[in-house]
Amino acid sequence: MALSLVLGSLVAAPTGFAQRELITPESFVTKAARRAGPAVVRIDTIRTVTTGRLPRGLGQPFFDQFFNQFFEDGLPPGQRTRRQREQGTGVVFAEEGLILTNAHVVERSDQVEVHLTDGRTLAGTVVGLDSVTDLAVVRITSPTPLPVAPLGDSDALEVGDWAIAVGNPFGLENTVTMGIISNLNRNISKLGITDKRLELIQTDAAINPGNSGGPLLNAAGEVIGINTLVRSGPGAGLGFAIPINRARSIAEELIETGKVSHAMVGIGLRPLTPELAREFNRNSDRGFQLPERQGVLITNVLPLSPAERAGLRAGDVILAAGGTGVTNPEELLKAVEATGVGGRLRLDVWQQGREQQVTVVPVDMAVLQQRSRAVEDGTYWRRLPLRP
Repeated sequence: MALSLVLGSLVAAPTGFAQRELITPESFVTKAARRAGPAVVRIDTIRTVTTGRLPRGLGQPFFDQFFNQFFEDGLPPGQRTRRQREQGTGVVFAEEGLILTNAHVVERSDQVEVHLTDGRTLAGTVVGLDSVTDLAVVRITSPTPLPVAPLGDSDALEVGDWAIAVGNPFGLENTVTMGIISNLNRNISKLGITDKRLELIQTDAAINPGNSGGPLLNAAGEVIGINTLVRSGPGAGLGFAIPINRARSIAEELIETGKVSHAMVGIGLRPLTPELAREFNRNSDRGFQLPERQGVLITNVLPLSPAERAGLRAGDVILAAGGTGVTNPEELLKAVEATGVGGRLRLDVWQQGREQQVTVVPVDMAVLQQRSRAVEDGTYWRRLPLRP
């Protein structure tokens, strides 16, 4: 019979007491969800979508004339608009009613409604969004204090740590799923997404449509990431979140200016290995050889870009940035971002059979895109430098 020590004497314990004592009445997941859950909101959006449709006469003159006789507006226009409703998730991270969510949740929205866990529905205003990092900040105004989720430190994460996803998948509010941190620093380009700049947290906690913009929590109930996408089809079950430290810095910039500046130098890149260089050199008739070493090969240079102005061209190999060797495009991108718009970044480059140094001054992505469009439509006259 199990025994228990009470006031210094031994007394018989009820049967099964010791076994029940080992069972924790609530799990750490319960505590984590209780801590952050009240700050998780559902975001409903309405956006106007323009779609095409077939004309009433299907493009046949006889039928077009027929329909013109019977319908007041004649042939309908080639396009029509409709109101599209969508849902996502967000998390209140500041007492002023500021909510973090994904840019794709609120992008191009005409109306934003925020549904709180206490049953209230408040109008939301998009403070700013950044499509490149898929992050947005929404503001709501409440006459009473709002619950705020505590933010953690995503830099302290390790593979194998607990991961708890909270959100509204398929409109099912306050759904909690659990898994682990499967990996860290997953570059989004490896997932086939090339128009974003993100290093993601990978998790096997279930993330489904409607979870977008919701928090990924650690075991303590602190927000460590903003859920952004899930892989479907083959390899399904892989979820990805934006690290909260990255999200926090983006949010601060959005709150301050309404937009985010992204430094660019205007080059296309691919990793170069000694093996690839040897293969290229054996089969190349282009009149130049690549160095048989690790680096990043420039595949194209945008017109009027900092790279072009610094004398870089396709076929050059970048060996180091800021004095640190680079072996893949992601490392160079980090160096450019760390330099920032208007900064000066020294590059060690293999060009025309020898190693040399050049300095590039990154510009904002929006500026570079504007220049490229101007060149394409002929509104920006320029003279290309003559090169051998």
